[in-house]
Amino acid sequence: MTFLSKCSLLLLTGKLIVLGVLAQDTKVVPAGTEEWDLRRCVDYAVQNNISVRQSDVQKRIADLMYEQSRQAKIPNANFSLNNGLKFGRSIDPTTNLYTNQQLLYQGFQFNTDVTIFNWNRINHNITANRLEAAASAADVEKNKNDIALNVATAYLTALLSKVQVDIVRVQLKQSQDQLADTRKRVNAGTLPELNAVDLEAQVARDSANVISSDATFQLNLLSLKALLNLDAAQPFSIAVPPVEFIPVDPIAELQPALVYDLALKNQPAQKANDLRKQSLEASIKTARANLYPSIFAAGGLSSNFASTDKKFTGEYQFRGIDTTLNFVGILDANGKPYNVLSPNYLPLQAKKSFGELWQGYGDQLSNNFSQNIAVGISVPINNGFQARTNYKRSKLNLENQKLVIEQANQTLKQDIYSAYTNAVASLQKYNASKASMSAAQRSYDFASRRYELGLLSTLELITSQSNLTRAKIDVANAQFDYVFRMKVLEFYKGMGIKL
Repeated sequence: MTFLSKCSLLLLTGKLIVLGVLAQDTKVVPAGTEEWDLRRCVDYAVQNNISVRQSDVQKRIADLMYEQSRQAKIPNANFSLNNGLKFGRSIDPTTNLYTNQQLLYQGFQFNTDVTIFNWNRINHNITANRLEAAASAADVEKNKNDIALNVATAYLTALLSKVQVDIVRVQLKQSQDQLADTRKRVNAGTLPELNAVDLEAQVARDSANVISSDATFQLNLLSLKALLNLDAAQPFSIAVPPVEFIPVDPIAELQPALVYDLALKNQPAQKANDLRKQSLEASIKTARANLYPSIFAAGGLSSNFASTDKKFTGEYQFRGIDTTLNFVGILDANGKPYNVLSPNYLPLQAKKSFGELWQGYGDQLSNNFSQNIAVGISVPINNGFQARTNYKRSKLNLENQKLVIEQANQTLKQDIYSAYTNAVASLQKYNASKASMSAAQRSYDFASRRYELGLLSTLELITSQSNLTRAKIDVANAQFDYVFRMKVLEFYKGMGIKL
């Protein structure tokens, strides 16, 4: 089914919601079954349809990207803390000296930077993301319209099949009444048995038509329930309002040129396309700003702490006399010199307790505390031609989006002019079918009276009745088709669903 047909189905059945109370369904609704109008079907489908929910997720992602781009104006700030143990030969971060002892260390760092000037790259990026978020919101509305149109298509398909069920039931009732009357006359001897047999065959055909039409109606209900994600076994019934009470604007007020101008402004798809075009224009400015130097400022704070796992006990172990020729001095005893040898002592160490490992923590942090501040400029010279390529690609993306808009607008205009042409043709067809039905009704009335007088055969009566039934079905289809076409034009005009 075309987009025009779906739009017409949605907008027609929107009117049926409030008009449903004007009509009474002749079919008995099963106990516990509540009738669903279009509004309830559409609302339920919009809440449970996966594609609508996916588009809403994409909208929220676009909103996050917009919010993130706004935060780019705030200076960056990062804090890091590292703790660890070093084994074997390593560098003490507090002294920059090598040590062979196990080392407990801890370091703190805080860094910040802010862009001072970058040719409005951040502002252009914010604008691009804001417009993309707005386009995503329009996409959500478009998807809601799409699922509403799909539901309306199934809803009105079931509704039309229900109207046909009612028509063939009326025909069956007429055939049964004629058979009963003919049977009385046959029994009275005024009509031959063949007349009753012909009508019995017609009743059988009409009964088969009722069964077939009702089966089609039930299948259409199942299709609608599938779109609503309802259990196939769940009782379900739709409201059946009369189409003749649906108000339709005069066709003179729905000229295609006027409708097209209004549709360009109010259709979600056109809004989304235009918003994305504006977003791509801002993206071009963002990509161009990346080609130029930017000025930034930065600063930082840092400090370190380190502690070995051993401590000096204050005691020494005598390791003997140094027997090397390295003397520590000369002693003069009674005028005679003596070389003084150096004793060898080893300072004794012990393992620190956990609390002793952290002794001097505050002093070390204070003594090792450092600060830095800088102002710099970043000049893009060569980064694999990425910045220049991104700039050219952003311009091509804009050119492609313009073609998308041109194609979408051409399709929209074609649909509107086609809808107007179809609406005019449908109105003429509807008027012609009403005239045909009126003639068929008069013909059937004359045939019934002639049959009662014995001046018409049963076959001719059945033929006249079949012609009337077909004329009624043609009028119902033509009336629905006409209203559908008009509702398409009202929809494009921006009137929406008029409840």
